[in-house]
Amino acid sequence: MTILDLFSGIGGFSLALQNVYDKPIKHLNSDINKYANQVYKYHFKNSINYGSVKNIQPKELPKIDIITFGSPCQDFSLAGKRRGLEGQRSSLISEAIKLISECRPSFFIWENVKGTFSSNNGEDFWAIIKAFANIGGYRLEWQLLNTKWFLPQNRERIYLVGCIAERCKQKIFPITETNFNFTEKIWNKTRKSTSKQNTHSRTISSRIHKMGNDDTYINVIDKKGNEKNRNYASTLVASYHKHPSDSDYLLINSNTKKGYEKIKKGDSINYTNLSSKTRRGRVGKSVAQNLDTMTEQAVFENNIRRLTPIECERLQGFPDNWTKYGTKGLISDTQRYKMCGNAVTVDVVEEIFKRILCLKKS
Repeated sequence: MTILDLFSGIGGFSLALQNVYDKPIKHLNSDINKYANQVYKYHFKNSINYGSVKNIQPKELPKIDIITFGSPCQDFSLAGKRRGLEGQRSSLISEAIKLISECRPSFFIWENVKGTFSSNNGEDFWAIIKAFANIGGYRLEWQLLNTKWFLPQNRERIYLVGCIAERCKQKIFPITETNFNFTEKIWNKTRKSTSKQNTHSRTISSRIHKMGNDDTYINVIDKKGNEKNRNYASTLVASYHKHPSDSDYLLINSNTKKGYEKIKKGDSINYTNLSSKTRRGRVGKSVAQNLDTMTEQAVFENNIRRLTPIECERLQGFPDNWTKYGTKGLISDTQRYKMCGNAVTVDVVEEIFKRILCLKKS
């Protein structure tokens, strides 16, 4: 089977296919990020990189069975400026659609942010659907899926599958939360993991073991402005109503009626723009919030500390240290956070591939 992985990043689509398909796979990929390309080539050593999607010549490609792509989403994102299809980055989807039209793969999968539904009052999404439909001969299905059904990260993404009509043996969607019980599943999966913990508590702190690296810890300032522990790294300075050693919970300043949000052990906290007086929803109850390219999230265990790159990999379904090395050696933590935030969730895509290939469902 040959997969053409567009905007391939660190290879989430390719890894998912490899995890569920036990026959040889030929990996072709396209990306312009040099660090992501290094990581991709490190893991898929026989892969062929075609650079920018704009430069791919269909006549030079072998027969393609599957095309996957999570096209740049910044112009659709609720957190962005919402330029939609007129945005320079999101317009790259047209390049992927052109390749699908010319290569005619048996299947294709497109992943993008929830904001695509509402971009330009929904007009952008339906323009994309129309473009897919105009290719002709494909049955289209789509659904909004959440990573937290599989892993402890609240990450909503649209997944659209196109299937050549005569090859569609079953419907791909719906996939529902009740199909999965990640507390019984995740740590039993065969992964190249350095962790030997097999805990089944549905909390982020028990899912991602404490790394024991003081550099990842965060300064905590009490209500009077006193620093409680100078052994913490100065990654973050924030005001809290309680200190971790005083209680099993903290009260985080927030623009709510009570003026705070409660965070318990095992919860996550997003520490982006702490000085904001209008921010709320910082706390993830037993799950990480949506990982982004900055990954400014912490977890409350016995202390508050920033999520590590390994933990971000796990929250996206990758084996430990997947992003640590590329073909040119070590990758910086800054780039590792960025790549994890840009990746697709492997476990979600695995389930989609199982249904496409008519394999045994989870």
